[in-house]
This record gives sequence, C-alpha cells and structure tokens, in this order.
Amino acid sequence: MSQNKEKLCQVFAESLAIDIGRVTDDLRYASIPEWDSVAHMALIAAIESAFDIMMDTEDVIDMSSVGKACEILAKYGVVL
Repeated sequence: MSQNKEKLCQVFAESLAIDIGRVTDDLRYASIPEWDSVAHMALIAAIESAFDIMMDTEDVIDMSSVGKACEILAKYGVVL
C-alpha cells in the first residue's frame, strides 16, 4: 500500500472514529452508522487538509466510498 493510500485510510479511520481495519475500498457512505452526513463533511475537510487540495462540490457529493475517494484524489494529482 502506498504512503498516500495509508494516509487516506488513516484519515477515514480518524474522521469516522472507526478502526483502520474497517477501512476498505468497499466501505460506503451510510453503510455504517459512523458515516452519516455530518461525518461526511468532516471527512471531506480532513481529506482536503491532509492532501492540501480543495474539492469541487460535485466531488464532495460524489464521494460515496473509499474507492471513489481514491478516484477523486487522482483527479487532483494525488497518486495512491
């Protein structure tokens, strides 16, 4: 796993207050109680801060899973 992918998984785990072992590409929005709409906005802010990017509104809405987050970060030049 790349350093940036590890960082992304850590951000998900910390933002959602879950064990990092639960963070997989298949983890989806609203699939666990911890990832609700409020947590989603905190997660977006944490990802933007960790990778020094500013996501478009469309990408914020589109980020429906960890796998999708990887795709979106690639658009901003983050290599995972």
